[in-house]
Amino acid sequence: MKISDLSAQTLEKIKLVRWDRIIEKHEGPEDWDSVLRYEEPEFIEVEGCAVLLPVDKSHHPNINIIRCIWSADRNSVTLFLSDTTYDDDPFSCGFMAVCDRPLYEEFFLAILYHEWFIIERATVFDN
Repeated sequence: MKISDLSAQTLEKIKLVRWDRIIEKHEGPEDWDSVLRYEEPEFIEVEGCAVLLPVDKSHHPNINIIRCIWSADRNSVTLFLSDTTYDDDPFSCGFMAVCDRPLYEEFFLAILYHEWFIIERATVFDN
């Protein structure tokens, strides 16, 4: 799926959605209208589903999904990911995203995107 494939009506629906962020000490609500205006976001595929994160498509080669947690109804997904676009330190390149599926759509849209310090799972949790 590509943003260019979306209808004008769907794009207008996306522009109205607000998302929460804490990135580089900047926080607060943002709207997707500004992301679409000033960035070049594009869908990434996560476990066969299209997900739109508030990052430029140039980041995609540097994004690695660490953990993916689906809601029971599969209308929401929580992602833990690393993005080494600007920093290859594995402890400071982590992000967490919560993405919901807009009504009548087949993709997921980030409603929360926060920095997250990557914490390695202790072996005590491994089976």
